[in-house]
Amino acid sequence: MINETMKELGNKRSVIREIFEFGNRRRAEIGAENVYDFSLGNPNVPAPEAVNRTMIELLQTKSDMYLHGYTSAQGAIDTREAVAADLNRRFGTAFHKDNFYMTCGAAASLKISLTALYTPRDEVIAFTPFFPEYRVFVETCGAKLVTAASDQDTFQIDFEVLKPLITEKTKAVIVNSPNNPSGVVYTAETVTKLSELLRAKEAEFGHAIYLIADEPYRELVYDGMDVPYLTKYYRNTIVCYSYSKSLSLPGERIGYILVPDEVTDAKDIYAAVCGAGRALGYVCAPSLAQHVIASCTGMVSDLNVYRLNRDLLIDNLTEFGFTCIHPDGAFYLFMKSPIADAGAFCEKAKDFDLLLVPADSFGTPGFVRIAYCVSTEMIRNSLPAFRKLAESFGL
Repeated sequence: MINETMKELGNKRSVIREIFEFGNRRRAEIGAENVYDFSLGNPNVPAPEAVNRTMIELLQTKSDMYLHGYTSAQGAIDTREAVAADLNRRFGTAFHKDNFYMTCGAAASLKISLTALYTPRDEVIAFTPFFPEYRVFVETCGAKLVTAASDQDTFQIDFEVLKPLITEKTKAVIVNSPNNPSGVVYTAETVTKLSELLRAKEAEFGHAIYLIADEPYRELVYDGMDVPYLTKYYRNTIVCYSYSKSLSLPGERIGYILVPDEVTDAKDIYAAVCGAGRALGYVCAPSLAQHVIASCTGMVSDLNVYRLNRDLLIDNLTEFGFTCIHPDGAFYLFMKSPIADAGAFCEKAKDFDLLLVPADSFGTPGFVRIAYCVSTEMIRNSLPAFRKLAESFGL
């Protein structure tokens, strides 16, 4: 016998990956330049020059043991000190190295944190739309994912929906801002109201409710948009971060978990994070990437390309008759399907070699996600196909 849940997960890829693999097959058939693949959130903007320069300098000047050997289980001391110093400078916090556990990116950060926190019958709340793997991370911990529908006009939190969903079983709430897939950034007003509600519910139920901030897109914001730093609003906040998007390093798999001192049972939770990392086999994040982060944390890739791509898409798709949610961050455009069945709409889009992701698995049927972290040239070349797609639906 084998683990049937794991077999099912292995045999059935996420809808995003299925569409991406379809694109690979289609590129082999008709040429990459003829396929307009908006499926995967794979940054196309180069990493900052300092990242490559730092990596080269490390390779030229440091020993193999330093570069490729094991670090401390929770991460290299100089890396954790650098991350703490960067956040303290930017947000006026007072973090230190022992608040941080270095991880293999945001997915590992979330899975470790959930494993550390959850016991059977616990519940975690996520707001629609949400990254589909949340369900996998939560349910394979033996917990239950509870979904709270967001306001369908703004995609801010709908508190009338949320309030009755918070019960004695609620252990945590996941917040992803800027959001994948909508690109929406939670306002300070939303965050303040959420914090007040959670504090009231903690008092009512007599136990901590943790706010898990999933923040791989924190620095990817436009037009002067401010992203509230959640530890400044709610004391029981645990931050899960990745450098995949901010530094365009998705393949290096590097990020961290932050457990601030003010979190209820902080030392126990940090110990549980270390234990969960051990149990899941995540001890010692990639060493070379850790050493690069020690010098480059706080840097951001050039966002001008993403901003140009966003504006090019939203202006033209709106002109063609599509309805889009304006994204203030990340690199996704959330578009309303002209028919109720977004999956059928995305299948029709394939007739024009447009690869779009239906948002049903994100908890928001009737919408599609368009990842615009692609070349501007591809977007320009795709516009006639989008026009034909619109016309095929009478827009």
